[in-house]
Amino acid sequence: MRLDKFLKVSRLIKRRTLAKEVSDQGRISINGQVAKASSTVKIGDELKVRFGQKMVTVRIDDIKETSKKDEAATMYTILKEEPVHTTENQF
Repeated sequence: MRLDKFLKVSRLIKRRTLAKEVSDQGRISINGQVAKASSTVKIGDELKVRFGQKMVTVRIDDIKETSKKDEAATMYTILKEEPVHTTENQF
């Protein structure tokens, strides 16, 4: 599944266009590699997403084409949430 679609379906990011913008800005990595919106994700991949001043690391547990709001959180596990210091490297 494409990265931007996974972010929308899992509700990590609410809109697919916003997911595309965030990934095109280089704020998302898959298994340590900077990812584009068209990158393919699979179960077991580790995503790092920078939301403003916060870095969230998640592991993909399930991939679905669509999901209801209460199912969306079961698609991933949050491994780590940490503040981003502006002097540090993103990844």
